[in-house]
Amino acid sequence: VQLVESGGGLVQAGGSLRLSCAASGRIFSAYAIGWFRQPPGKEREFVAAINWSGGSTNYVDSVKGRFIASTDNAKNTVYLQMNSLKPEDTAIYYCNCATLSGIPTDIASWGQGTQVTVSS
Repeated sequence: VQLVESGGGLVQAGGSLRLSCAASGRIFSAYAIGWFRQPPGKEREFVAAINWSGGSTNYVDSVKGRFIASTDNAKNTVYLQMNSLKPEDTAIYYCNCATLSGIPTDIASWGQGTQVTVSS
């Protein structure tokens, strides 16, 4: 499976962005799709995960109530709607096959990610 992230950009604090993760190739529906981010100078961290049916999600505490993951199975695309953005959300955002608990798998390689910058 190949995963390509898009939708990042520069936004003011309090604003919104919607990230997309387009999947192609063989879809491993047994795994979820996880969203991860790497803030400047820090390690990559788990943000959210959703299974392909969209029935189960998991979020890190810092984004609960602000970020919403969703799926469009017809388009093989997973979205991350990010609302009430904060400067600390600034990071490169990646998607990858993962467990619902947020452990990335080695099924797919990490992509280029998409940069999200939130100005104060």
